[in-house]
Amino acid sequence: MARRCFYSFHYEPDNWRASTVRQIGAIEGNQPASDNDWESVTGGANAEEKIKRWIATQMQGRTCTIVLVGTGTAKRKWINHEIIKSWDDGLGVVGIRIHGLKDRFGQTSTRGENPFDHIMHGPTKQPLSSIVKCYNPAGSTSQEKYAWIAQNLANAVEEAIRIRNANS
Repeated sequence: MARRCFYSFHYEPDNWRASTVRQIGAIEGNQPASDNDWESVTGGANAEEKIKRWIATQMQGRTCTIVLVGTGTAKRKWINHEIIKSWDDGLGVVGIRIHGLKDRFGQTSTRGENPFDHIMHGPTKQPLSSIVKCYNPAGSTSQEKYAWIAQNLANAVEEAIRIRNANS
């Protein structure tokens, strides 16, 4: 049975790569918001509270958050919020680097920072990266990296859940 997971990623540069990873089918992931849906969530009064509620709704019933780590993922406000909320809610958290996957123009990007380096684990006061894994898929081509993700994503999710359960 495929796990139900929440995907966290920097939308504008990485939505194509994220879509590619979602299509693997090893994990049942949340559907991305369309541009119109996202504008309705982020617009108007109380935008921050609406975004937090939308994220919370998207995370309901999930067992793990998969952070798709691109060039500009680290230190982004809402990605940090999603990571912290996931951890605080008891979800597994895992990073998968996607800079080596091609975008819709056939381009790859540069490797970004590990977003877990910038979030502290409350009880230990250590970076979350000392607990949470961030995988850099093996391979030298986009196809090889995609194949690594297809073969290893489900196991990475299971391991993330075990890690989270061991670090309550």
